[in-house]
Amino acid sequence: MAENKMVKPVIGVIGGSGLYEIDGLKDRQWRRCETPWGEPSDELLFGTLDGVSCVFLPRHGRGHPIPPSELNFRANIAALKKAGVTDILSLSAVGSLKEELEPGRFVLVDQFIDLCQNRKRSFFEKGCVAHVGMADPVSHRLLDVLEKEAHDLSIPLKRGGTYVVIEGPQFSTRAESELYRSWGCSVIGMTNMPEARLAREAEMNYATVAMVTDYDCWHDEHEAVTVEAVIKIMQKNADHARALIKAAIPVLGQERELCSSGAERALDNAIITAPQARDEKVVETLKFIADRVL
Repeated sequence: MAENKMVKPVIGVIGGSGLYEIDGLKDRQWRRCETPWGEPSDELLFGTLDGVSCVFLPRHGRGHPIPPSELNFRANIAALKKAGVTDILSLSAVGSLKEELEPGRFVLVDQFIDLCQNRKRSFFEKGCVAHVGMADPVSHRLLDVLEKEAHDLSIPLKRGGTYVVIEGPQFSTRAESELYRSWGCSVIGMTNMPEARLAREAEMNYATVAMVTDYDCWHDEHEAVTVEAVIKIMQKNADHARALIKAAIPVLGQERELCSSGAERALDNAIITAPQARDEKVVETLKFIADRVL
């Protein structure tokens, strides 16, 4: 594959709590998508925005019927890959672990700490093993665009920060919240891992827009997090998120060169199982997301 191959981006949006579609889409069509790992959270919404092809997936399903640890993350990412998505904007409601990240502020996360233990974290299993680099889990090109468009829209935003991901569905204890603060984490949530890991294995650029709804439970001057309080802030955040998506997609959708490093080449040297030792059935399944290298 030539390094200067031109790419016509398809922008995928994963909507978190309170975001169940993209405003302004033309030629809208909800379509069911099956994958070797099962069905995603919901049908995918296909359409165009200012001529840019878009695919939207409500992470928890429309109406929010699926809790965090029961999400089929592999099916969600595989479905977006099958739909031709090149770049994923992941929106997620989070709690703040820092005073300056007040409810209503957006954080462009650039690192993750994954504390989840009960989720399928990789497409690659026995029969075909791969070790994909995760040192830089998000696309800084995507962050550049999101930062600029948020600034132009006067959306309060902080670039950079670590997102600690917990199983849920319960919120943290005070002791846990203080522990994560001592680690230097910026925000806490339940959904962006293994989502970011899987997106990288599928060689899709990924960025998280973390939308702060509360101060978790560590802040002495604020009440412990409640669903009622979260929903109130979430509604305001959703309005800002829709505006940000609508502004960013036309910019991100412009034709560009294939990146010679990063997510789009993440599998170049990642598969460690020798060709003769690979399980043919496993390889055939993996071609759904990794056909380029298999």
